[in-house]
Amino acid sequence: MSDPDLIIRIAARGDGVTADGRHVPMSAPGDRLLPGGGLANGPQHAEPPCRHFPECGGCQLQHLSDEAFADYVRDRVAGALTGQGIAAPEIAPAHVSPSRTRRRASLRALKLGKRIQFGFSGQGSHRIVDLKQCEVLEPRLFALVEPLRALFAAMLPDRKPGEADLTLVDQGVDVVLTGLSAGSLADTERLLAFAQDNGLARLMLRDDDAPLTLWEPDPVTVRFGTLAAGFPPRAFLQATLDGEKALIDEVRYGLGDAKMVADLFAGLGTFALSVADDVPGRKVYAAEAARDLISSLQATGNRLPGRIFPEHRDLFRRPLVPRELDRFDAVILDPPRAGAREQVNELASSKVPLIVYVSCNPASFARDAVTLIANSYTLDRVKPVGQFRWSTHVELVGTFRRSAPQ
Repeated sequence: MSDPDLIIRIAARGDGVTADGRHVPMSAPGDRLLPGGGLANGPQHAEPPCRHFPECGGCQLQHLSDEAFADYVRDRVAGALTGQGIAAPEIAPAHVSPSRTRRRASLRALKLGKRIQFGFSGQGSHRIVDLKQCEVLEPRLFALVEPLRALFAAMLPDRKPGEADLTLVDQGVDVVLTGLSAGSLADTERLLAFAQDNGLARLMLRDDDAPLTLWEPDPVTVRFGTLAAGFPPRAFLQATLDGEKALIDEVRYGLGDAKMVADLFAGLGTFALSVADDVPGRKVYAAEAARDLISSLQATGNRLPGRIFPEHRDLFRRPLVPRELDRFDAVILDPPRAGAREQVNELASSKVPLIVYVSCNPASFARDAVTLIANSYTLDRVKPVGQFRWSTHVELVGTFRRSAPQ
């Protein structure tokens, strides 16, 4: 008979769950509820490495051991599939990114008189946790926390919110600031000195008007394989280089030797640019709705003549239809968190033999998988990826193959 007070798993939002279904915050598998209401820690309960946990909203699961967290990442994917009645296919071991590898972050600032707060939002609140330590940020990003705190303290109007978007690019750190202005020569000189003293790749100010570039010694780029792509301000990148590589490797594995490939929701070309040169004669059509991203992809793809064919296209309003899809040997699908219901409906009616679906939301992936499976696709393999270490945010790559006609 099972012990009703034993924590047996971690739910999607990070609470531990007992054998009889009770949810227990801050518990790990193997922990046990005590009669007085306390918790006896089991072998999978770890000492959180950061002083701000669990107050900071950047992490929810630092109290799990590495093994328990990897199990959680895998179980999130398996649970989403089971919840939609999908028999688990091959679910590969989860890939988990190391600590201190996060290459992008948005940090908030608020000035209250002489006091400045700068950091992530608190868990489940809008309150700012004043950041003194971070075990997820890449060290080059964290090194800017104190200089940015000082900059906001000097320039941010009292009780007005500010924000710093940080991204690690080829040339260093790209910084976009909100809430500050270069309204005077002194302000401009202070911002330029900040950029130079901290060796920034680029410094921009963002307000209701067009973003203002104050500092960019060299054009800012990010690299996909051997190609350096222009990086528009605040463009989407995978959270870690390590996680990006895991996703690309799984996409490559799924594609095999497919020659005609479509990359839908292509962004800057994370997948299109990485796989275009893998197979002799491969051609990659890439569709993306954001003009700045597709422009960058076009410019980068020109260095692979005859390989990359970008199109500016909103796939929610104008998805590719079967007559367009049927020319491809494989489709890479990498939609936002809500999934790709409209495009998946068209894929379900197509003859595309292979779909490699990259998802940042196991629930919307499982919903879309139901549609594909109901229309003669088989889900062969799923690879869970936890590049948001200690977070409940889980990603995956699923490979679908169209069944042969009977």
